[in-house]
Amino acid sequence: MQAYKEQEIQLYNSISGTKETFTPIHEGYVGMYVCGPTVYSNVHLGNVRTFMSFDLIFRYLKHLGYKVRYVRNITDAGHLENDADEGEDRIAKKARLEQIEPMEVVQRYTVDFHNILDKFNFLPPSIEPTATGHIIEQIEIIKKILEQGYAYEINGSVYFDVNKFNKDHQYGKLSKRNIEDMIHNTRELDGQSDKRNPQDFALWKKAEPQHIMRWPSPWSDGFPGWHLECTAMSTKYLGERFDIHGGGMDLKFPHHECEIAQAEACNHQSPVNYWMHANMLTLNGKKMAKSTGNNILPNELFTGDNSNLSKAYSANVVRFFILQAHYRSILDFSDDALLAAEKGYNRLMESMKLLEKLPVANKSSVDVAKWKQSCYDAMNDDFNSPILIANLFEAIKFINLINDGKETITAEDLTTLNETIEAFAFNVLGLTKGDESKEGSASNQKALNGSVELLIKLRAEARANKNWALSDQIRDELLAAGIQLKDSKEGTTFTINS
Repeated sequence: MQAYKEQEIQLYNSISGTKETFTPIHEGYVGMYVCGPTVYSNVHLGNVRTFMSFDLIFRYLKHLGYKVRYVRNITDAGHLENDADEGEDRIAKKARLEQIEPMEVVQRYTVDFHNILDKFNFLPPSIEPTATGHIIEQIEIIKKILEQGYAYEINGSVYFDVNKFNKDHQYGKLSKRNIEDMIHNTRELDGQSDKRNPQDFALWKKAEPQHIMRWPSPWSDGFPGWHLECTAMSTKYLGERFDIHGGGMDLKFPHHECEIAQAEACNHQSPVNYWMHANMLTLNGKKMAKSTGNNILPNELFTGDNSNLSKAYSANVVRFFILQAHYRSILDFSDDALLAAEKGYNRLMESMKLLEKLPVANKSSVDVAKWKQSCYDAMNDDFNSPILIANLFEAIKFINLINDGKETITAEDLTTLNETIEAFAFNVLGLTKGDESKEGSASNQKALNGSVELLIKLRAEARANKNWALSDQIRDELLAAGIQLKDSKEGTTFTINS
C-alpha cells in the first residue's frame, strides 16, 4: 500500500519555524535519526515521552507505506556532566560510584531502556548504533574538519572553531541564537580551558590519567565529543543529507546546533531537511525533580508505588494519556489526568468490542469515508494525535448510535470503520488489546504488598508483647501461602516464592 501518494503531510520544521510540506529526498523512502539515551541511569518519563513521539511518527510513516530507516543511537561514552566539555564522563562517574566497569553500567541501563520501551509497545528502530562502536568514523570526521580549517588541536584535544565557521556559515540558525550575543553574554575562561573561545566545543578530548574510557587517536589517547557522535552515526547510516532529525527540545542547543556545524564543515551541506523537537514534561504543574520528590519513574506508574499516584496504571493507559497531547506541547502528568485517560482508554476498548455485534443495513446514515479521511487529516497536520483521538471518539458515538438503532451502516462501511479504527488505534497510536490484565496484576500486587506489610506490623507487635505463638502463626501461615519473611537488624522483609 502506498497511501503516501494520496496523503500530504505538513510537519513543523524547527529550523524554519513553520509547517512545511513533507517531501522526502527519495520518493517512498524516509531516513530518520533520533538522539537516543545516555545510558548511565534508569530511563525517565521525559525520555519516554520524546521517544514515544517519534515512535508515533515512525508508525504513521510506515502506515502510509513509506520504507523508513529509523536510526536511534545509544550514547555510551563522551557525554560529560552538564552537557559540557569539562568534567567527568557520566557513565564513568556512575561506574566509579558503584565500583563496576563502565560497560556494566552501559549494559544495565541499556537493558532497562529496552525493557521500559517494550512495555510501552515501541517499535524497535531499524538501526541502534552505539557511540563506542563508531570511534573510527568520528576520528575521520575530525580529520576532515581540521583539513577545512574549522578546528584546531591543542595539548592533545581538538576543538571546533565556532568563530571561524561563522564567517562562512551561520552558527545558531536552529536555535535562533546570534553568535555576537553569545560572546557578549559569556564570561572569559580565565585560562581554565584550552579553548580559544568559550563558544568552541570539543571534537576530541585528551583523557586525563584517571579517565577510564579512552581510545587512541592521531592527537592523543582520549574520547570523542558528545556532539560528534551523532553526526558520525547519522551520516554513516542515512547519508550526508537525510530527511528527519529528531530529539527533545532540550537538545536544540547546543547539541543539534553543533551537529549542523560539524556536518556543514565536513560535507559542505546542511545535514537535515526537517528538524523536529518534542516538548517537555511537568508533574502537577511543576518541573520534575528527584530532589523535591516531584518525580515519577516509568516502573512506578505500573506498580503505583509513588506518593503522586493513587493507583497503578497500565502501559496502555499511560501511552494513551501521553498521546492525548501534541508532541510539541508541554504535557503535565497528574493522577487526575491519568484517571481521566484510563476512563477514555477503557471506553475506546469497550466500544471496539461492539463493532463485531453491530447490525448492518442497506444504507449508511453516517459518512464513514469522510470520517476516515478526518483521521488522516489529523495525522497529516504535524502528527496531531490529540485530534486523531478526538476523531476516534467521534466513531464511538457512531457505534453507540448504530447499536441503539438510531443510525444505520452498510456491511461495506462497517468493514471500513472497523479496519480504520484498528489501524489508527493499534498500528499508529501503538495501543494494544488485552492490557487490562496487566493493570489488574499491578493493582493486585500493590494490594498484596500492603496486606503483607500489615501482617508484618501485627507480628512485630506480637513479638514486642512476647506473644510468640501469634508471631510464629503469622510467619508460618504466610510461608504456607508462599510468602517468606526474613528478620534482620534493619527490620523484616519478605519475598514471594514462585
